[in-house]
Amino acid sequence: MDNENEQKIVVLTGASRGIGHATVKKFASENWRVITCSRQAFDDRCPWPGGEQNHIQLDLANPSQTIEAINEIKSRIGKKLHALVNNAGISPKDKKGKRLNTLDTDLRTWGQVFHVNFFASVVLARGLQNELAAAKGAVVNVTSIAGNRVHPFAGSAYATSKAALSALTREMAADFGPLNVRVNAIAPGEVETDILSPGTENLIKEIPLRRLGLPQEVANTIFFLCSETSSYISGEELQVNGGQHV
Repeated sequence: MDNENEQKIVVLTGASRGIGHATVKKFASENWRVITCSRQAFDDRCPWPGGEQNHIQLDLANPSQTIEAINEIKSRIGKKLHALVNNAGISPKDKKGKRLNTLDTDLRTWGQVFHVNFFASVVLARGLQNELAAAKGAVVNVTSIAGNRVHPFAGSAYATSKAALSALTREMAADFGPLNVRVNAIAPGEVETDILSPGTENLIKEIPLRRLGLPQEVANTIFFLCSETSSYISGEELQVNGGQHV
């Protein structure tokens, strides 16, 4: 039986802004130790304790760096990992800031997007499987509403990588289940962040709740899927989009 007094640990990719930033703050407020991984060095303005000591600068678009980072993560966490949140994602635009479709996305861009948005999730989870199993932990993959429909702003590579991540979540749930590790996904819709695409406000009329989501609302859902409250949920993809998917 787990020691009730032990501090739980979560590894989170893509922590530097938006949903990732809100998720770090949520877990920290619940007294979890948060190991963050992102392309950027730690920003001293991030308002959570021990952030710099618990940060790993990592480019998930680089397969070699991703594989090598597993040993670095293991050295930081010890024998148990209670949660892995695969939140990192990129969606490149063209020179005018428009979405890249299947006709104008080059092969290098496809590769970069899939390495960050898809391959890194399974590489990290597989590499940390023993630590997740020791804690009877949870994995949460952050997909997107763009994985289920053609989106006006999200590019084709991004959308298809998120659709693949949704399918991967089901596969991982089947594979990791016998290890007592739960695997789920959340699919955010339009979320109010500092990097909203121009014209996002025009989509509000398509959302039944008639508003954008808040990063904290997505973070709360991620925390729920990593907590004991969801102890018998695995293989699910929760839609966090105000009903936009209906």
